[in-house]
Amino acid sequence: MTTARGLHAHVLETLGQRIVDGLLPAGAVVRPELVASEFGVSRSVVREALRVLQSLGLVEPRQRVGTQVLPTASWELLAPTVIRWRGASPAYFVQQRELLELRLGVEPVAAALVAGAAGAAGSPGEAVLLAARDMLDAWGREDSRAYLEADVRFHRALLTGSGNAVFTHFAGTVEALLRTRTSETRDTISRWTRDAAVRHEAVALAVVAGDATAAGEAATALLRVTRDEFIAEAPDA
Repeated sequence: MTTARGLHAHVLETLGQRIVDGLLPAGAVVRPELVASEFGVSRSVVREALRVLQSLGLVEPRQRVGTQVLPTASWELLAPTVIRWRGASPAYFVQQRELLELRLGVEPVAAALVAGAAGAAGSPGEAVLLAARDMLDAWGREDSRAYLEADVRFHRALLTGSGNAVFTHFAGTVEALLRTRTSETRDTISRWTRDAAVRHEAVALAVVAGDATAAGEAATALLRVTRDEFIAEAPDA
């Protein structure tokens, strides 16, 4: 038997994905009675789903109009839920490029900050290095799941270890973005490579050595290569 929470999640996921896919374009009006009929759920379930979509900036209730779909500029583009929906949409490559460009302005700084804490008790640099080494180990075992989990841990350790609360908050955004790669079937995008793991290790080694300049430069190089790979593989490239 499907629970109320399950029904809510199904309606939310379906409507959110339709909006992000463009099946419900900006300006379209979402009519709760039609949604309730389509999914066989109560109006209260639909209202709750629409409230979540509103909190994410995807829709907005308007007097004498109804609940209207908003343009992309209004969406909470750093929210993990929106990232997941865009990652399964035609905007996959656009999102990767946009967020990699943003990460270029954040993660090199985080790497330098973590390097600055090297040698202190409980230094976060060791967690960064362990994750990078786990990526190399997973590559050797051809374990793509373990590779992804180590990649997620690497970037989370880098951002949370910076001591910057905003960077720490951004770690959830980066994790959601990394996990969207599992839905892409292009080999050059979804393949977990040794070269990428080695670039992660270069960042980690600079971090544990306490070399902030080298750590920032290595993080920049890592992200630039990844960004350029996505640009090269984009359908309109």
